Amino acid sequence: MTEMNTASTEGNISNHTVSLSSGKMAKQANGSILLRVKDTVLLATATMSKKAKEGIDFLPLTIEFSEKMYSAGKIPGGFFKREARPSTNSTLIARLIDRPLRPSFPKGFHHDIQIVITVLSYDPTVSLDAFSIVAASAALSVSDIPFNGPVGAVLVGRIDGKYIINPSPEELKDSDIDLVVAGNKEAVLMVEAGAKEVSEDAIIEAILEGHKAIKETISLQEDLASKTSKEKITLPEPPAEYGEFKEKLNQFLGDKIEAFLTSGKSKEEVEAFLDELEQSMKDTFISDDDQNASLIQSVYNELKKEKIRDTIISKKIRVDGRKTDEVRSLAIETNVLPLTHGSSLFTRGETQSLGVLTLGTSIDEQIIDGLADSARSKYFFHYNFPPFSVGEVGMIRTGRRELGHGALAERALRPVLPSYEKFPYTIRLVSEILESNGSSSMASVCSGSLALMDAGAPITGSVSGIAMGLLIKGDDYIILSDIQGLEDHYGDMDFKVAGTTEGITALQLDIKVAGLSQEILQKSLHQAKEGRLFILQEMNKVISVPNSTLSEHAPKIHTFNINPEKVGMIIGPGGKMIRKIEEESGATVTIADGNDGEITISSKSQLQLDKALSFINGLVKDPEVGDTFDGKVTKIVSFGAFIELVPGKEGLLHISRISSNRVENVEEYFKVGDSVPVKIEKVDSQNRINLDLINKK
Repeated sequence: MTEMNTASTEGNISNHTVSLSSGKMAKQANGSILLRVKDTVLLATATMSKKAKEGIDFLPLTIEFSEKMYSAGKIPGGFFKREARPSTNSTLIARLIDRPLRPSFPKGFHHDIQIVITVLSYDPTVSLDAFSIVAASAALSVSDIPFNGPVGAVLVGRIDGKYIINPSPEELKDSDIDLVVAGNKEAVLMVEAGAKEVSEDAIIEAILEGHKAIKETISLQEDLASKTSKEKITLPEPPAEYGEFKEKLNQFLGDKIEAFLTSGKSKEEVEAFLDELEQSMKDTFISDDDQNASLIQSVYNELKKEKIRDTIISKKIRVDGRKTDEVRSLAIETNVLPLTHGSSLFTRGETQSLGVLTLGTSIDEQIIDGLADSARSKYFFHYNFPPFSVGEVGMIRTGRRELGHGALAERALRPVLPSYEKFPYTIRLVSEILESNGSSSMASVCSGSLALMDAGAPITGSVSGIAMGLLIKGDDYIILSDIQGLEDHYGDMDFKVAGTTEGITALQLDIKVAGLSQEILQKSLHQAKEGRLFILQEMNKVISVPNSTLSEHAPKIHTFNINPEKVGMIIGPGGKMIRKIEEESGATVTIADGNDGEITISSKSQLQLDKALSFINGLVKDPEVGDTFDGKVTKIVSFGAFIELVPGKEGLLHISRISSNRVENVEEYFKVGDSVPVKIEKVDSQNRINLDLINKK
């Protein structure tokens, strides 16, 4: 391995000074760079295996994003005190980096590639997403790894109608667009966006503004690469037999694929046909001792893909017989599970999502511990993709796909959720994918929206999602609405758009070819809007507004404020009083941080909540003559009985007030623990309470 020269460059990227340097750290990697912006420092390394993998037709690329807690001056929590499995945020950033880089490698390149981005110093005023893509691309650019880059990336926000490049996390709070766009100098390769119901035109403008700034990040990488001496390795030429096998396999396939795919088929029929065709090919061309089996399989896969794509593009017809802008048949139900807080079943063609909502209290909040200050999340979305959903046997696990699809659906629904002040619940949505043939993440958006409405959560509107596809051949192309699995696998674009009738709430775009023109982008977005609104219309036929009452199975929550000076009475010495209230009522009492006296009571039943509320009101309320209580006898004395009105507050029921008749022995009427209905007769100057028995005998 040749020694890397030390080189550096610096540039101004939309009022951010960004520096790139190489040759100082991690010199045994094929390529490594340090990226610095403000006080954030990222180390990006790119490493390639010595030999290519045989018998595969994909790029074995692995991206790792490593958050080092020392970069933020923190020590990891837990017993082991070291970084362990990647956080959800790390996994999502790794996926984000992968998406624009993967289509930027030469076709037929099958070496193992590993890119590792390590956060060495973390400045909380810098958003890491876009800069991590730039760092990874720069490491590849200075390496000897074949790469059709560089790839640039920026974060785009919009505040008061003005677009901002690479806003800080604090600025993003006031932005109605949160969009990462990546691409090369000619076109866009990837978009990841969340938005607060903005128009298609606003999204397009944000992407175009971002693409202008992308070119600046590419120029910076090109300048660094020009100062290094590494030359890219040469890719091997195809084997001599390649042309011969291609001709024979082309004759073998003939028009079999075209004839089958133009007759409108289901997923099962297509899969069965392609499996039989492949087995026939193996029987014809591959014997047990064939040394070229891997090459034949590779050529066959290449030709199969070409013929499937050519059929769809040239005939302008889809595998299942739909029109290019037609959405698959829909089946929509709500309230499908008896004991959950909200549920729905959304079926679109051969994709089905069971959406389930669970409402929790503040103790169910998710603690998020990362480089930034620890935070608590009151809303999270979990996506599950079991192998049976595609008719396969396999491990049930939570991988990068599950985290990524869940994050996209979570982002799509966030803008319509009520504020915590209006709806003081922790919200957990789960999408169980029961069947899958394309666009399960967008089906999850639909099922999640329906489950929220079914539960009676006061969301501001329904949200639907649709996945768009694209096939390009030269100047000819076709845009497909609501793509299924085969169209996604063999297509050039996966474009997911979610939103309400008012606008877009989330968007995810991945391109598998050189880039996406503005014309195709605009047509795709507007065709997606038509499909999205059609799906919303069908959803609204089932449920158009949230149910007027909350699910009877949901926890009951009541938040109110008391005089801050009386909070101590609720807590009691060492927390004794608050524990007593919880034990006797069965409810949970939470006192908010700060000095505003905010108290939240949560319980499984209204009866438990009312009991805790009564206890607290009795404690903090100044006693008044005439107030009534269902008290409890705590002590009997010769002159009467002491009655607990609420925890921590007692009064005396004098012997003369027990009965209309003369009472000689109090114990003939009461014993400790008895429930006694009383009212306040008098409060003296020392706040001592005298009681009268209600319904004397």
